[in-house]
Amino acid sequence: MGAGISTGAELWFGILQAAVLIVALVLLYRPVGDYMARVFSTPRDLKLERGVYRLIGVNPESEQTWRAYARGVLAFSAVGLLLVYGLQRLQAFLPQSLGLPAVPEGLAFNTAASFVANTNWQSYSPEQTMGYTVQLAGLTVQNFVSAAVGLAVAVALIRGFARRGSTTIGNFWVDLIRGLGRILLPIALLAAIALIAGGVVQNFAGFTDVTTVSGGTQTIPGGPVASQEAIKLLGTNGGGFFNANSAHPFENPTGWTNLLQILLILVIPFSLPRTFGRMIGDHRQGYAIAAVMGTIFLVSTFALSALELAGRGSAPELAGAAMEGKEVRFGILGSTLFGSASTLTSTGAVNSMHDSYTALGGMMPMLNMMLGEVAPGGVGSGLYGMLVLAIIAVFVGGLLVGRTPEYLGKRIGPKEIKLASLYILVTPTLVLAGTALSFAIPGIRADVEATSILNPGVHGMSEVLYAFTSAANNNGSAFAGLTANTPWFNTALGVAMLLGRFLPIVLVLALAGSFAAQQRVPENTGTLPTHRPQFVGLLTAVAVIITALTYFPVLALGPLAEGLV
Repeated sequence: MGAGISTGAELWFGILQAAVLIVALVLLYRPVGDYMARVFSTPRDLKLERGVYRLIGVNPESEQTWRAYARGVLAFSAVGLLLVYGLQRLQAFLPQSLGLPAVPEGLAFNTAASFVANTNWQSYSPEQTMGYTVQLAGLTVQNFVSAAVGLAVAVALIRGFARRGSTTIGNFWVDLIRGLGRILLPIALLAAIALIAGGVVQNFAGFTDVTTVSGGTQTIPGGPVASQEAIKLLGTNGGGFFNANSAHPFENPTGWTNLLQILLILVIPFSLPRTFGRMIGDHRQGYAIAAVMGTIFLVSTFALSALELAGRGSAPELAGAAMEGKEVRFGILGSTLFGSASTLTSTGAVNSMHDSYTALGGMMPMLNMMLGEVAPGGVGSGLYGMLVLAIIAVFVGGLLVGRTPEYLGKRIGPKEIKLASLYILVTPTLVLAGTALSFAIPGIRADVEATSILNPGVHGMSEVLYAFTSAANNNGSAFAGLTANTPWFNTALGVAMLLGRFLPIVLVLALAGSFAAQQRVPENTGTLPTHRPQFVGLLTAVAVIITALTYFPVLALGPLAEGLV
């Protein structure tokens, strides 16, 4: 009876957490979304911004074609890749290195690719590998700028829909600086202060040796954690200052800091549809996109929570609950809510070990990423991913009911549908090819099975599939049983992260340029309404069906096979 009461209390507490989160997101949707729209629409530059533009030689009044915009994104990201790689390789000579040596070449490449691509995959134990200079000057800086790049690309696509007969889609450098200075930095500062108040560590104490009550010695790490924690969540990055990530009490001490962290993950992605609606001049379109995101989020979170509460499997049934790998201070529902938020966005932060979830429960974070992380997705990337799906939904809907393939007054012709189709194909190709090559090449397979996979058999297959799904979708979370710090995984996952980030960005910018060049087509009786519940249902179905058709066979070899035996 005591267990039943405890389970019932946890259930109601979990429902209360979800309700508070939903209310907070609803209340913030309009003010945050409107603020971001003003940031990217106003012609006025701040004095500090004008100084930055002069320093980097940018004319803020000069706009760019989509090709020039894409070159700016790629060049800026390439420089970031080289800088983060160089900082890691020179770590031993840097101040505040804590006596740690240089990061090995393969791991340094993987980490640089990870943080530049807004993935924050970590094949290492952070507190034992990175000194404070690398953490702050390399990783934290990329947490800010990679998120700002995603915001800029999303805004460029919105302008593509909003403009008529234009050859330009904005200025990348202006969008980047505004996203950093007016959105990410102020909110991250407030979030860091709140996290410090909640008990998150913020110091430069290094390592402190203490004597435990049993007479042993324990090394307690310190560091500037709260400042990195705030932007890791707000920017949907995900890299932890400590190896245990948001399960570590120095990163996430209490139940309310856990809820605050989930809110930080979701607030910008869920508010961007409002920004979209305001910038195109039709708030109904923003509500439709937000409704699709919210529907998928709620269904996924409910399914994951139900599967973990059911606790199917020999070990959970014997223990009475599926608590392996979960923090007692968060419980099952505090863990699954966080897990859904992190994998339905491109965050990858974890407060529980997904590898320890039940077989079918562990499949849900994978499915969340396989959906393309569009519910609500990463900062910027979630919105532009959903808009690409909307283009496909309009095209499919037009074929089904004989309506004209138009979205927001822009025709969807062969060029646009090819670009959208290529966008959809990039990530599955990387995921399936990477997983297949890990087992198809004899030498690599032997190393993967002997070194990387902790649990052989079907679950080992799931570990590798999860790794490539996380990397190619720029998520960064992992099934903790996989040892990824090997030459094969450092290289293959690093390449998957870079291609999974920047190929879709180029395709999105090409779409933005194509739509911006078009004149607006007046609505007529043949136009498919895209703000009504019918379209919300169609877009939701398209997102789910594309994922099911693409990934069902490989899921049947991994988590489905494990969970249904």
